[in-house]
Formats: sequence, structure tokens, C-alpha cells
Amino acid sequence: MLNIAIFVSGSGTNCENLIRHFQGSDRVNCALVVSNKADAYALVRAENLGVKTAVAPKAQLNDADFMLPLLKEHHIDFIVLAGFLPLVPDYLIDAFPRRIVNLHPALLPKFGGKGMWGHHVHEAVKAAGETETGMTVHYVTPVCDGGEIIAQYRCALSPDDTVDDIAEKEHQLEMKYFPKVVEDILL
Repeated sequence: MLNIAIFVSGSGTNCENLIRHFQGSDRVNCALVVSNKADAYALVRAENLGVKTAVAPKAQLNDADFMLPLLKEHHIDFIVLAGFLPLVPDYLIDAFPRRIVNLHPALLPKFGGKGMWGHHVHEAVKAAGETETGMTVHYVTPVCDGGEIIAQYRCALSPDDTVDDIAEKEHQLEMKYFPKVVEDILL
């Protein structure tokens, strides 16, 4: 059984989708949800689905003596970032080489890097007049949004799409494809 930890910062729709996808699996277990924010609704979603949770604000996230024992206690084999905003510290990348993946709400390498998260990404896509957007799943490296791309899914945009329309279209891709991409990586 592979144990995964899901790292989150916000409401947790992708977190819940992953947990539900792997419920009943005899090969993958969502063993832990970690958030850098104590008030992240993702923690409530996880607890409601019977998954253990932990809060790791910046000081704890950057403390190997806090994080590594926490992950070891839950026998974590793999980490999935699902709307996790802080940069992952190098020690964690070193401890989980090619075993940390991130979901990014754009077609990398476009609209990636520092400051490109959530609504900021969709605003940039709209401002650039893009005719498509999408989601990217990639390995996490010390370079923000710079890791090897694992999968990308696209959807068309129209000039009439608002930023909220773009966000909704991209989010639908996440809901449809993200759990399956994670499953394919793990198995």
C-alpha cells in the first residue's frame, strides 16, 4: 500500500477529489493532509472523510526536524501538492526525489513561477488574450513550477470568457483528470 500526503492551502476541492478517488483502493491510501494554514477548509474536508490532518505553518514547513518525523509517522511514500502555495523546501525535495508532484492551473511553462497561483494565473491568461488554457501536473524541483511536466490537459477559451469563466473551465479539467494522473504516476 502506497501512502500519500496531500499538501493544501485553501478550500480543498482537489484534495477531496483525490481522497474520494482513492477510497477503497487496495494500492493507494490518502494517509495525511497537511496545510500551511490552520483555517484551510481542506482540513475540514479531509477530516470529514476520515483522513488525518496536520498544520505546518512556514516555520514548521521549513523545519526538517518537524516535517520529516511527521511524514515518517504516517509512512508517507509520495506527496501531492493540490493548491499548496508555499515553495517546498529543498530538504523535502531531497527526501522525496521524484515523489512530489504539483498541480498548476495553466499550461506550463506559460504563466508559472513566483506569484502565479490561483486567480492570478487566470487573470494573466485573460490579459494575454490566450485562446486556450489548461492544467499541468509536474514533478517538484527547487525551481518554482520548473519540474518535468508529467501531463497537461487543455480547453478552448473564447474572447468573451471572463476570468471566472477561465477559472471554472480550468477547474473542470482538474476535477476530471488530476486523480487519474496521480494514480498513473503511482501505479
